[in-house]
Amino acid sequence: MSRLRLTCALLLVALAVVPAAHGRAERTLAGRTVVLDPGHNGGNWTHPAAIAHEVWAGTHYKPCDTFGARTADDYREAAHNWDVALRLRDLLRAKGARVILTRGSNTGVGPCITERTEIGNRARADAVLSIHADGAEDDDLRGFHVIVPDRVRGQTARMVTRSQTLGIAIRDALRDHGPTPVSNYQGEDGIVARDDLGGLNLSTVPKVFTEIGNMRSSHDAPIIASPAGRQQEAEALAIGLTRFLTGRRA
Repeated sequence: MSRLRLTCALLLVALAVVPAAHGRAERTLAGRTVVLDPGHNGGNWTHPAAIAHEVWAGTHYKPCDTFGARTADDYREAAHNWDVALRLRDLLRAKGARVILTRGSNTGVGPCITERTEIGNRARADAVLSIHADGAEDDDLRGFHVIVPDRVRGQTARMVTRSQTLGIAIRDALRDHGPTPVSNYQGEDGIVARDDLGGLNLSTVPKVFTEIGNMRSSHDAPIIASPAGRQQEAEALAIGLTRFLTGRRA
């Protein structure tokens, strides 16, 4: 075989191999199950009675769900949560993950916090992420925080420890790649431990909540309401989840 023909043959082999190798590298989450829980729902506002009944949250009774926050321009948290969940779902599926959402649209009601949690438990999810935005009534309060479980009766030490590890991975990714800064009013360096959230108290698998910013802040609201801001949020969350699920930096 001539040198020219040999060179061309090697080039064709290289071109055939590179895409396949790239495809394998991208499927870093194959075999992993992630449950995304976009908080609230678009129909909650019109069905107050349906979400007001109380359910057991692990330490006390509280409403089945709530309306969620909104910006001064009436962009609602449920819409933000749903949009980010869809963007994040697509990013994770591209990496090979099995992704389950706790609701199927932004036009329904609920489900209750108990059912949302049970979806993750039944799936034996490797990670559950509940997506939210905050609604503090002060324009100076801004930035994201990640909520992790505080230890309550009935929880396993592994669930709490793994959730805290997940929370740190998400916090680091949002801090380094997200659209909003670390909260100046909640938690310590962007991490808040709580024992009053049924979504955490009743979970048997690693789970955290994210609050990407304050929807009542003139600084955060335009970011939360913008498609570019929500895409950046989803990409940062994908990085954090990938780091947690693979045990290495994405």
